[in-house]
Amino acid sequence: MATFVVVHGAWSAGWAWKKMRPRMRERGHELFTPTHTGLGERSHLARPDIDLDAHIEDILSVLQFEDLRDVFLVGHSYGGMVATGVADRAPERIAHLVYLDAFVPKDGQSLADLVGEAAHARVLAAARERGEGWRIPPNPMPPDTSADDAAWANPRRMMQPLKTFEQKLRLTGALENLPRSYIYCTRPGPGDVFRQFTARAQSEAGWRCFELDASHNPHITMPDTLAALLGKIAGDPRP
Repeated sequence: MATFVVVHGAWSAGWAWKKMRPRMRERGHELFTPTHTGLGERSHLARPDIDLDAHIEDILSVLQFEDLRDVFLVGHSYGGMVATGVADRAPERIAHLVYLDAFVPKDGQSLADLVGEAAHARVLAAARERGEGWRIPPNPMPPDTSADDAAWANPRRMMQPLKTFEQKLRLTGALENLPRSYIYCTRPGPGDVFRQFTARAQSEAGWRCFELDASHNPHITMPDTLAALLGKIAGDPRP
């Protein structure tokens, strides 16, 4: 049995991994799906000063208070920013770092740096127009999301504090010796920013690379396939 801790993406929360919980339990794994401050069931705590460090501390606290070790830390999308910071600060608790169609920052980079100036300018405009200047409205769900899944997810997707996208991540290099996997979803939406990270993983030592025939949210659109792949990464031979 492996212990997985999910670091969810922007606008999302632990609820988005609801389909994965029974599937991972059936495989004998434990799955923690904490929610970042200001999102999901913690959206009542949203405020302008919430930044990337705050979300890193959210996950570090879960590791500490649940006394979790040998963790498979899964960062999805924006969660790759958070997971990288967590692994750098608590590498002794991490067995494997998994990026699921996620950002993989280097020292001194923010998510805004990784998406580029034009995309970040659109984010700023949306925050000014619809988010009181400090919150980012959610991106649309991928087009292959079923109508039922979209109806379930869209009302639960909350605006994201802008500082979480703009704060630069400071790294010590402590995570460089951790085993890492990158899962690239091969049905990218417009302006795919994640191909660069799977290309980087393929060119650097210390990575395993996988692909899913999925759009950006396989935990919603194809949970059985994702559960099997996460189990494989953890050494589970079952299909």
